[in-house]
Amino acid sequence: MRYVAAYLLAVLGGNESPTAKDIKKILESVGIEADNERLNKVISELKGKDVDDVVNAGLAKLASVPAGGGGAVAAAASATPAAGGAAPAAEKKEEEKKEESEESDEDMGF
Repeated sequence: MRYVAAYLLAVLGGNESPTAKDIKKILESVGIEADNERLNKVISELKGKDVDDVVNAGLAKLASVPAGGGGAVAAAASATPAAGGAAPAAEKKEEEKKEESEESDEDMGF
């Protein structure tokens, strides 16, 4: 992924056809040693292609990937009224999770 990211950075910087040397320079600027085999693979796969077209083709493929869980939410929502007293317990768990996330932010200095 780092090779693709460096390639895209080079293209965004105005270099329409980055070379291995260009990508190595970008990677080394952030302390990453480039693997020539992987680097050459990325360059050969993207050589002669318009990066915008490649990205759009990838987005089209991702659109067909299920990102769901919607069925489980609907099932949980329909089960809640039947449970009766389960709603307060769910609210309590939600509050605890929220507190935990705030604590983790404090650990990071926020």
